[in-house]
Formats: sequence, C-alpha cells, structure tokens
Amino acid sequence: MIVIEYKVKAHQTQYAAIDEAIRTTQFIRNKALRYWEDNHGATKYDLNKQCKLLAKEFEWAKKLNSQARQSAAERAWSAISRFFDNCKKKVAGKKGYPKYQKNNRSVEYKTTGWKLDPNTKKHITFTDGNGIGRVKLIGSRDIFFYSEKQIRRVRLVRRADGYYCQFGIDADIKEQVEPTQQAMGLDVGLIDFYTDSQGNKEPNPRFLRKGEEELKRCQRRLSRKQKGSSNRNKARQRLAKKHLRISRQRQEHAKRVARCVILSNDLVAYEDLQVKNLVKNHNLAKSISDVAWYQFRVWLEYFASKFGKVTVAVPPHYTSGKCSNCGRIVKKALSTRTHTCVCGCQLDRDENAAINILRVGLRTTGHVGTAGLDPENAWGDLTSTVVGQVQSQQVESSCEPSS
Repeated sequence: MIVIEYKVKAHQTQYAAIDEAIRTTQFIRNKALRYWEDNHGATKYDLNKQCKLLAKEFEWAKKLNSQARQSAAERAWSAISRFFDNCKKKVAGKKGYPKYQKNNRSVEYKTTGWKLDPNTKKHITFTDGNGIGRVKLIGSRDIFFYSEKQIRRVRLVRRADGYYCQFGIDADIKEQVEPTQQAMGLDVGLIDFYTDSQGNKEPNPRFLRKGEEELKRCQRRLSRKQKGSSNRNKARQRLAKKHLRISRQRQEHAKRVARCVILSNDLVAYEDLQVKNLVKNHNLAKSISDVAWYQFRVWLEYFASKFGKVTVAVPPHYTSGKCSNCGRIVKKALSTRTHTCVCGCQLDRDENAAINILRVGLRTTGHVGTAGLDPENAWGDLTSTVVGQVQSQQVESSCEPSS
C-alpha cells in the first residue's frame, strides 16, 4: 500500500468543519479507551459496537461517517494491542500504557463518506453530516492512474501550515533494477551522518542546530504574548511552522540518502540501534534526535523492498572496539576517532566499525534473523519494518510512505 498526499484548499467554514470532525474522532477514541478500562476483557469488536451507541447518544457524533467512527475506535485498539504486545515481550521499562488524546490532528475515512471527482480527480467531496463538502486538492502526484476501488483510506490531516488529504492506495510498487555486485556496511554517527565500509562519509546536515537561533527567537516572541490573545496564536503558528520545516528537511534528507545507498548496493548492513534508549543520555539527546537515525533506517528498508535489495540489521556490540584486521578488542574512549591496533591496522574509527558491520551482515545473509542473534529472537535479512502509517505510529501500519 502506498500513500499519496495533497494539500487541501477550501473555505474557512470548511476548515472549521474539518476541525469538528477531528474533535469528534478524538472524542470517540477516548470514549473507546475509557470503555476498555471500565470493562475487563473488552475486545476490538466491543469498541466498534460502542461507536453506534455513541452516535445514538450524541447527535453531533452521529454527523461523522460510521466508518470514520470505527477508525477512531481502531486507533484506541491499536494503542491497547501495542501495550499488550510489549507486556508479552517483556519490553524493558515502560510498556506504553494507552493514554487519552489531547491534541488529535486527523480524521480517517475508509471506503465511504467521500467521493472523488470522476473527471479530474483534483476535487474530493465529503458526504457525511459534518458539512465539509467539496474541497480542492493541490499537488503534483497524479492519482488518476488508480481506480477509486484501490483507495482504502482517506485521511484529513491538520498541520501547522494548513490541511492535507492523504490517500492510502492498495498498490504494490516494485521496480526491477540491475544488480550492482556491491555490498556496503554503514556506521551512523553524530559527526558524520554515516561512514561506509569503503571509507566514504556523508556529512551530517544538522538541520535543528542550524535553525536553532531562529527557533529561539520565535520562542521568545511567543513567551511575551498574553495567553489567550490572537497575537499569541499567531506567534505559536509561526513557531510551529519553523519546527515543521526542520522536520521536513530531516525527512527529505533521510529519504534521498537512503535511496542512493540502496540503488548503489545489493546488500546494505547497518547497526540495529535502539534510539529510544540512546536519547536517555541528556548530553547527546538533541543531537541524536536531530540526526534522524530511525527515519534513515525506515527509508532504507522501504527502498530495499521496492527495488528488491537486501538489508541486514547488525547488533552494535563491539563493532567499534573490534579490530577489522585481526579481531582484537581495542578499548577506546568516545573522543578517540582513530582506530589503532598492535597488528598495525590504523583506520578511522567509524570506517573500522563499518567494515565489521558489513562482515557480520554478510555472514548472516541467507538466514532469517538479525546478525549474531538467536534465530528464535531475530528478524530478517529482508526488510524488517512495515513502512508508513495510516494511524499515528509509523511502524505498525500497512501503508508505505509516498516517494
């Protein structure tokens, strides 16, 4: 499944109707979560039944399309099932107990409640009782090549710079490319975005660091405004747009670099980093979040699936300390950037790690498991993550990101 996104152009009354639909979605999702808490053993189907009862109880909730109400209940069940899975897997730390939403920003329709313009497909009409009506779609991606039956989801998303419409299309895009006869190991870092096993480096763009002064200036202006005033809302909107711009820069960079890496190699090995644990180091948390290792990995695995390449996640243990020439463990501080071994091997620290990562990845190729781990607890040498997201969490959806 792929996702195609357009920007929505409409009147202010239509934007207000979209906001009302989003608030209704949040209300139903929170009500479903409360029902699960109050009724031990409630299932996904019980939450869906609650949608019909809520529509009878609240007239304004009935205005939202019935399948959109079910999607809201499914969001609650997604959080509940993820919590149960973490408990069963005995994930260390917090298990992610479902929380009530306070700032929902999207409403999702399934196959009803909307109608695409049959001629140009540049307009979409929402036919439920919220009164959104017909809106214009602005974007370069042409949805004309897909039939309406292939569209499985339609989402309206509110962002800092406007409203967007996303189409989840049931289409599996695969491209055949010629083999390159190349394999690469990648060691990601904070000084350089990554260093490969051949010694090539991709510079770290540091989008947040570069835009930090402007963000601080907008934040100071926001703090001076009186709470509840229109000027404060405008200042908050300007700050949100700055953050959105940095987020988009970071994602586009990860997408571009991942595509180039996959097209240049038949196999790519990289570290299986637990970013959520790494950001607990408060001295490095901002830099780790800015470099976007997780987004880079997600796009690597997506493009590997699209172009028929292989990706291997390698445990990061001893990849930096182990000598790539003789196999000795050479202890060194984080500030030591050159690997020097008694065997005479002298390499850049990250290049040495990348060679070790590639070696372990090649040794694992052909096994359905993470390199160096017990096969019963490991995952594949093919793509390990289902990319894209129709719900709020990216990894758990069956949708892929639009390229």
